[in-house]
Amino acid sequence: MSLEKVVIRDSAYEIKPAKIIRKKVLTDKEQMFEIRFNNGEYLDHEPGQFVEVSILNAGEAPISVCSSPTLRGSFELCIRKIGKLTSVMHNMEVGDEIGIRGPYGKGFPVSILEGNDLLMIAGGLGLAPLRSLINYVIDNRRDFGKVSILLGCNTPQSILFGDEIEEWSKRIDVSFQCTVDRADPDWKGHVGVITTLIPEVTINPHYTFGIIIGPPVMYKFVIRELLAKGVPEDQILVSLERHMKCGLGKCGHCQIHNIYCCQDGPVFRYSRIKNLRGAI
Repeated sequence: MSLEKVVIRDSAYEIKPAKIIRKKVLTDKEQMFEIRFNNGEYLDHEPGQFVEVSILNAGEAPISVCSSPTLRGSFELCIRKIGKLTSVMHNMEVGDEIGIRGPYGKGFPVSILEGNDLLMIAGGLGLAPLRSLINYVIDNRRDFGKVSILLGCNTPQSILFGDEIEEWSKRIDVSFQCTVDRADPDWKGHVGVITTLIPEVTINPHYTFGIIIGPPVMYKFVIRELLAKGVPEDQILVSLERHMKCGLGKCGHCQIHNIYCCQDGPVFRYSRIKNLRGAI
């Protein structure tokens, strides 16, 4: 059955047919897909937003957009193979068709970030949604102050976007550091958890936004380090997209007390959610 015949034409519920136009293996678990809508329209997303990927007979899943809005005409998704839909997606090829709902949620407030210094901190797969903001900032570099990127991964083999990371490392207007938990003999970089990199970063806390995306276990420790450096609570941004499912605030899966991560987030100021049990 063609996806065209099952498209739901109802505002936020609309599933738009799209095709895979490029596929790239990143690691043994992650692949990147470049997607284009069949009708040629733009996704028109904000950095930090997500879409719902729909595949016939496989289901639907929320996936962060990992490309910048400055990539016009298509968008990119980094997908880790962890379940039925993602396994099916990994076996798809260029030219295959999927459905897309969205974009959904509140992303990074780029208009507020403009003119400020940015300390962006990612753990593992968290680099995928953060890449959307990183590339947006680089494409609009004059609009932002000092830019520092810290990345933590389990092993050198789990590092995503290796070619781009090499380019970020060479830029004179970006500071990039990477650390791994476990290194092999060929690794020449830093070894240790992500928080070991933060004390070495020089910032002006009054003009710095700290941005955190990664596994839940890292959040409280990274936030503690940022607060110790004097970054105000309302200048610490965190993404809680790990809680999302339907994307529409209907299933309740992402509800934390009185907020829905898929609608009120996934990006939040720490000052707003710090006292919500289960948020961090």
